[in-house]
Amino acid sequence: QVQLVESGGGLVQPGGSLGLSCAASGTIFSRYTMGWYRQAPGKQRDLITTITSGGNTNNADSVKGRFTISRDNAKNTVYLQMNSLKPEDTAVYYCNAPGLGSTIFTWGQGTQVTVSS
Repeated sequence: QVQLVESGGGLVQPGGSLGLSCAASGTIFSRYTMGWYRQAPGKQRDLITTITSGGNTNNADSVKGRFTISRDNAKNTVYLQMNSLKPEDTAVYYCNAPGLGSTIFTWGQGTQVTVSS
């Protein structure tokens, strides 16, 4: 049973930075492309950035140039560095492995990010 545990969320002012972590257990983490998703209140959960097992990344336009995904396969952990945060980045952030039309693992509890002055 794979378990994903996200951490690092909090309250930050517009223009600020925050770093998130996602620790995975119960799987050979390095095999999978991993991604960060977010779900704002009343909206669907969206995939915003991915990183392959080899370290190639892809970002949604909404976070391009501001967010950076990285991974440490030895620690079974994926990270999200968020800079120049905007109020519209407020959401619960989750990690998972993107699959065909879905995700591979059960969702974790997510971590709340609130951008507000």
